[in-house]
Amino acid sequence: MNYDAISSLPRLFFDQAQKLADKSFLWRKEDGAFHPMRWSRVAADVRALARGLIALGVKPGDRVALIAENRPEWLISDLAIMSVGAITVPAFATNTVDDNRHVLTHSGARGVIISNTSIAKRTLPAAMLAPELNFLIAMESLNQTQQLPLRFLSWGEAMSLGDAKLDSEIEERIGALARDETCCIIYTSGTGGVPKGVMLTHGSILCNIKGAYRLLQEVGMGNDVFLSFLPLSHSYEHTAGQFLPISIGAQIYYAESIDKLTENMAEAKPTIMTAVPRLYEAMHQRIQRGLAKATPFQRRMFDLAYRLGRKNYEQPGSLTFKERVQNLACELLVRRKVRKRFGGRLKAFVSGGAALNYEIGVFFLALGVPLLQGYGQTEASPVISANRPKKIKIDTVGPIFDGLEARIADDGEILVKGEAIMKGYWRDPEATARAIGDGWLYTGDIGEFDAEGYLRITDRKKDIIVLSGGDNVSPARVEGFLVLQPEVAQAMVHGDRHPHLVALIVPDADFAKDWTRRNDVSSDLAALAENPAFNRAVGAAVERVNGTLAPLERIRRFAVLPEGFTIDNAMLTPSLKIRRHKIRERWGDVLSKLYERG
Repeated sequence: MNYDAISSLPRLFFDQAQKLADKSFLWRKEDGAFHPMRWSRVAADVRALARGLIALGVKPGDRVALIAENRPEWLISDLAIMSVGAITVPAFATNTVDDNRHVLTHSGARGVIISNTSIAKRTLPAAMLAPELNFLIAMESLNQTQQLPLRFLSWGEAMSLGDAKLDSEIEERIGALARDETCCIIYTSGTGGVPKGVMLTHGSILCNIKGAYRLLQEVGMGNDVFLSFLPLSHSYEHTAGQFLPISIGAQIYYAESIDKLTENMAEAKPTIMTAVPRLYEAMHQRIQRGLAKATPFQRRMFDLAYRLGRKNYEQPGSLTFKERVQNLACELLVRRKVRKRFGGRLKAFVSGGAALNYEIGVFFLALGVPLLQGYGQTEASPVISANRPKKIKIDTVGPIFDGLEARIADDGEILVKGEAIMKGYWRDPEATARAIGDGWLYTGDIGEFDAEGYLRITDRKKDIIVLSGGDNVSPARVEGFLVLQPEVAQAMVHGDRHPHLVALIVPDADFAKDWTRRNDVSSDLAALAENPAFNRAVGAAVERVNGTLAPLERIRRFAVLPEGFTIDNAMLTPSLKIRRHKIRERWGDVLSKLYERG
């Protein structure tokens, strides 16, 4: 496919729908089984909803918010919004009322499409405060009795609102779309915790899927099936889990939930899956738990498969004749069974959204599961680089995608340029100017290229924690709440590449003095750090803070330190900011033990 010749994402979709009309496209689980929607049916629904949006007065450039879990109606809504020249504003289905209020008001959304009652409870109060909002469309019955200062429509009403004569206007609007026009605004958290709206264009996403297409050519394409479970409001799934499969004519199955993912994989038999490191960590844990119930022979064979697979990956061609024979037996008795757990047809797992732990990556590669680590940011639509199937270096994030340029700045920061780069931050020219200079996106990550052009991320320039599930958390925000507590003098939150946050806490000197006097114990900080009762007292502060935070921001474990962060011990800068890398160096063993505890 010539991606450079495509003018817009709706044009891509409708061209594919015309060619693949009678083939199955979207699959939804109902009554215990997956049922398909054909391309022609999906295209008809997109047109019907687009007619309804025009009848509601939506004009080119208007913003329409979309808040729903992954389902066929998500794709239909997204494409209908874009087909009338409007801009989709996705929001996470798990957003709080405040989150939704910010997205709806900051984007100036004219309308919002939601899915169910659960989401309505966190959307309707926000909608009441959004001055430019004038309609709401619900995919499911909400039994809505509350009077709203906006027009309320059911999915069926919205689909039947417009006249079929509007089809010609829809085609005119699609024909008028240009690659450099904004097609969606995806909100992503900044250092202060206030989400910024990333403006992506039709061309930026088309450029990104062109790069992904080149990568997929190496694994072989044909009769491809994607299993969609990462939130479509995240740029990773929006591009790689929706528009990439559209572009190659693949089928998309919508997973029921993360809890049923393994079951859904066995049913859908996906050929390609995009996921975040947290999924692979969970799968690794599940496999290890299963081994505890295995027979001694099964455990020995599994250990042998892992050992030989790892040796073959890390030292290609080093297996002896005996080991090659053993490895063949492992392929038949172990690896084939492991792959069957993932449906048996998997060509590639793609890991992105956060850094993948090397040990987790090698674990899957050793067991014959093709796992490709990539790297990206929402601001780059989002994939910047990814490992190549024919040469996997799991400790890197692979070569730069086709259509992008990258270089390393003098201070080590990774800079990226190309059509995939965002247009800017919505209504935030100052943040845009800080992020993009002379066409280069300043990623905030530190890295280096090896001799073969594979990019390795070595550090983070900006203090944003990326959890292994791909979620961004501002440590400064959480630390700010902690040091407000009377028990806490200083704190550092940690969690990059991990599933949850932990914290290192320096107790307040006055609090420690009072507590030791009341309890008649030594005031020695080293002794207090080991004292269970004192730790419980400090823990009360942590629990209070957790009660004010979103689930992803909550501290799971903490350790009380026997000394503070000072300029003298190099853990504070002269301006009294904590030096995270120095603290990690000094207390790395303590952080490791916090994660070992679960």
